[in-house]
Amino acid sequence: MSSIVEYFSGLFTGIKSLLGGMSVTWKELWTKKVTQQYPENRDTLVISDRFRAELVMPHDDKNEHACTACGICQMNCPNGTINVLSQMIETEDGKKKKQLDKYIWDLGMCTFCNLCVITCPSDAIKFENTYENAVFTRSKLIQQLNADGSKLREKKKEVKPVEPKPVVEAKVEEKSAPEVKPEEPKAE
Repeated sequence: MSSIVEYFSGLFTGIKSLLGGMSVTWKELWTKKVTQQYPENRDTLVISDRFRAELVMPHDDKNEHACTACGICQMNCPNGTINVLSQMIETEDGKKKKQLDKYIWDLGMCTFCNLCVITCPSDAIKFENTYENAVFTRSKLIQQLNADGSKLREKKKEVKPVEPKPVVEAKVEEKSAPEVKPEEPKAE
């Protein structure tokens, strides 16, 4: 007898579950669709400003960048997508200085964590929200961020105008002795 009860109990539980799923499907059939027709809607597509898709190194009109080749971004990258290749040069003063040779970034390995951008002391790199990064070969995902022939942007030395220091004149106050009035002879 108990096996018959278990059979019908399981049957009704299955039918109840089936009807619950079918009711969700029936409701979704009549709701408004939100599917984006991607290739056709490129002109109206809105990408969030916070979306990170491509690491770039901005260059100015003189082909200068702000990267000092310190390697902090490379050290903070959790999976080694950044490779900073630098060379030592000798300046006019006779000092040795690091100079950026190549800045290599692998888009295929990047987790877009933004640690490289946050830790860069000279704000030389940033993420842009370009979203079409699909390619047919993995070798095209490896990019050199610094432009050929680019160099480090020289820091502008601020020339402060020399202000003459005000001359402080010491005021010397001469203390005179208190006036003593001569005593008048007393009349007797």
